[in-house]
Amino acid sequence: MLHTVIKPNSYQDSINLMLLTNAVSALPGVIQGSIMMGTEANKDIFNNAGLYTEEVGGATPNDMVIVVETADATVVDKVMTEVDRFLNDLSVKKKSDGIKSVKNWNDAKEQLPDANVALFSIPGIYAADEIEKALDAGLHAFSFSDNVSLEDEVRLKTKAHEKGLLLMGPDCGTGIISGVPIAFTNVVKPGNISIVAASGTGIQEVTTIIDRLGGGVIHAIGTGGRDLSSAVKAITTKDAIIGLEQHDPTDVIVVISKPPAKEVRDDVMQLLQSLSKPVVAIFLGEKPENHEGNVYLAHTLEETAQIAVDLSQGNQVKENYLEEIHYSVEKPLEAGKTVKGLYSGGTLANEAGMLISEALELGGLIKTEGYILNANGFEIMDLGDDIYTQGKPHPMIDPEVRIRKIKEYSKDANTGVILLDVVLGYGSHPDMVNALLPTIKEAMAQAENDKRSLYFVATVCGTQGDPQNYDKSVSDLKEAGVLVETSNARAVRLALRLMGKEFVEVSKHTVPYEKEKLSLPTISAGVDALLNSTPSIINLGIESFTDSILAFGGKTVQFDWRPVAGGNRKLIKILNDLNRRAEIDESNEKVIGRMRDSQPFLMDVVPAKSVISELNGKVLLHAGPPIQFSEMTGPMKGSCIGAVLFEGWAATENEAIEQLESGAIQFIPCHHVNAVGPMGGITSANMPVVVVENKQDGTSAYCIMNEGIGKVLRFGAYSQEVIDRLTWMQNVLGPVLSKALQTIDGGLNINVIIAKAITMGDEFHQRNIAASLIFLKEITPAIIQLDIEDTLKKEVIEFLAKTDQFFLNIMMATSKSMVDYARKIQEGTVVTTMTRNGRNFGVRISGMGDEWFTAPVNTPDGLYFTGYSAADANPDIGDSAITETVGVGGMAMVAAPGVTRFVGAGGFEDALRVSNEMEEICIAHNPNFSIPTWDFNGSLLGIDIRKVVETGITPVINTGIAHKEAGVGQIGAGTVRAPLACFEKALIAYAQSLGIEVE
Repeated sequence: MLHTVIKPNSYQDSINLMLLTNAVSALPGVIQGSIMMGTEANKDIFNNAGLYTEEVGGATPNDMVIVVETADATVVDKVMTEVDRFLNDLSVKKKSDGIKSVKNWNDAKEQLPDANVALFSIPGIYAADEIEKALDAGLHAFSFSDNVSLEDEVRLKTKAHEKGLLLMGPDCGTGIISGVPIAFTNVVKPGNISIVAASGTGIQEVTTIIDRLGGGVIHAIGTGGRDLSSAVKAITTKDAIIGLEQHDPTDVIVVISKPPAKEVRDDVMQLLQSLSKPVVAIFLGEKPENHEGNVYLAHTLEETAQIAVDLSQGNQVKENYLEEIHYSVEKPLEAGKTVKGLYSGGTLANEAGMLISEALELGGLIKTEGYILNANGFEIMDLGDDIYTQGKPHPMIDPEVRIRKIKEYSKDANTGVILLDVVLGYGSHPDMVNALLPTIKEAMAQAENDKRSLYFVATVCGTQGDPQNYDKSVSDLKEAGVLVETSNARAVRLALRLMGKEFVEVSKHTVPYEKEKLSLPTISAGVDALLNSTPSIINLGIESFTDSILAFGGKTVQFDWRPVAGGNRKLIKILNDLNRRAEIDESNEKVIGRMRDSQPFLMDVVPAKSVISELNGKVLLHAGPPIQFSEMTGPMKGSCIGAVLFEGWAATENEAIEQLESGAIQFIPCHHVNAVGPMGGITSANMPVVVVENKQDGTSAYCIMNEGIGKVLRFGAYSQEVIDRLTWMQNVLGPVLSKALQTIDGGLNINVIIAKAITMGDEFHQRNIAASLIFLKEITPAIIQLDIEDTLKKEVIEFLAKTDQFFLNIMMATSKSMVDYARKIQEGTVVTTMTRNGRNFGVRISGMGDEWFTAPVNTPDGLYFTGYSAADANPDIGDSAITETVGVGGMAMVAAPGVTRFVGAGGFEDALRVSNEMEEICIAHNPNFSIPTWDFNGSLLGIDIRKVVETGITPVINTGIAHKEAGVGQIGAGTVRAPLACFEKALIAYAQSLGIEVE
């Protein structure tokens, strides 16, 4: 039976998950299992493996998908324990390594301002977009990632060339920059040889032999396997060669290529012949008979290294570098025996296939289903081919596929020799030799029992400096009876000798180069700087790639990358287009500048109908985007009933409901008339509202006053107690505050109150006690001086003193005055409204004016009053999210550690985490409202829909929790996330308004 567990927003790179899959699959009771991210490609892999479930289909690329086949459901718990242990170990390692990590490009460049390279090991379908961002930021790109389209490769390499940068890759497995090993690479002594190679293990084989011969390498620039194709035209190869020609420490240039397009080979050859430095070149698949002009042409990777070392040491190049191998063979294998090659290195497999095919005249190489050679029973396999690595680690990391193949081939009576490579270095298995040896020993013993001849011939690609211990790897193989040669070419020659065939290498002389030489261009400043400095690398993807960089003096920062926009290709395309438009950032600065520069003053408290002309007749304002009575949830319906009773439009509850259901009463969103309302937001003509004026241009906003706690209208209560309080607020509280405010010249400066209260622990949505007390302090002297009855003064002052949340409604009107002032600039991607009506969450953005973008609202998570639970909770409701829109409330959780537990967070660390996370989706900080508990950073400013959609992080809103039934009221408090779909809709609509193709 299949069991599926989805871990939302839990991104890990593919290699970590492949290793985790191996660990989980080895658990007792697991028939098979797989752990991958929920990309469409990975879903295909799940399907092909018979592990696809309905839950898998619903996963996003940022979700970790765990599928286990087991007959015992309790095994799933053991699997999850192993998953948690593994991920925790990764987290502990990350902390112990002390590597700085970031989540976006801006932070990466801030952490590593002198960065000059971006290293990519992320899924190929996303790599092109990120590579382009790196190039646009002036960074060279090293793409370990593969599966980048040929079209994208050509486009990006052209862009890199035009910018004077190098795009190394895609599918670039290894490199060395200024002696710093990058990706899967070996530790090689520095020297005066530099390499340009369209081959990963080709670099590794040549550099390790150079090292063992006493030479050294300063640069090894990978280009990706397609660079010398007719489509790419060797863009990176040529730029790297030109750079190395003008790099003083490089005395010898080596070029390694997989079989190139003829016309491209000729172009590269002409360039090489135009250099002043000696060149060694190997075009795999060719068997050169002579050297040509300035270029020494090698047949094998070993010969390439041998010639390079001689040139680097000033020695004469030999006519023939063929040396005797270490093993003699008294009696070759009997007729009918064949060689099987099981390679982890693709280039080593190519070399083996080429040499065997040449020697035995097998008709050349093939490239199909992982085979390099498959003729007359001779099989050479590249086990790093995609067909073997889908959903599995590369064979340099994981021995499983080779173990399986060794068992298969060793049982074949026709198999005489099994050829193996063991590739050491950073990124590779910590002890591949001893991972393979038990299977090798078992196969050799079985062959001996069967009285069959079976030889294992191996080469170890590595150096004394590699972390796996080169000497021990060689000796362990030899002790087990494996025949070990010092290069891949020698190992192939030994295999051929065992077959009774001696390898012959022709002697080569130098012939003149007949074609015209080129006038070389000047090295670009970017390439010059790269080749003459220690690299500073932003690492996107496999975190272990930072190990070699740090160990050899490079600088690095870990970019904890995950697919933007949840991997949605349509949204990624839109984001890329929008992010390239500098004018959007300019517009956003203008919008948030208005929010930041707002000057809100509390001017008055007046009947709503006196400032909102639409409140004529039977009209009610409500919270959120437009909604009709029949669609409203319980609390809002209860508030409507209470408002009808308060206005005297009905004498009883039933009469009120009848009018509401009949359509006799009109509904308007508060936001449509410069107003906001808490929870249900119901506002009627005679309810008193605070008037906040933004003195920058006179923009005014309105909000009903806070009723206190208990049974209150905003939570849907409508008992006589509620109506009586509303009547008192209409007849006493409102008029008294109005008179008091008229005595304060110019009104009450709200910015000052906010600035003071935020330093005292308020975040202005769930906690307003400091601001409410400051307001009380400011207004009390004015009240006391009024010529009214003392009893009224006492009532008002006592009510304000007991109502800790009184300032919330003032803050709501303040926030509304700020965003309405900013909304007059109808440009950009800044969120200017967030609100909810119990059914839908609605947002507006600066560039789309009054248009609403809605999605079903979420239900809050939090703490409940005694006797209530989540089953009683109403979906989120109210206009109070206007506070988060201007960067306070849940966005400023860190300001109010005293309230974090009440809203469901765990304490200060959680509050800090939330505010840091919210910072990722905002444009700036507001210096007017400095937060001491956040190193005196200002509150956040300017939620950007691009950042929300890109990161998948939605605003956190602090909120009260209403009972879903009318009349019950508040049952708890907590936090709620805005639904992502609102922001996605807004992004698409905005893009369309700019004429961007969105399909």
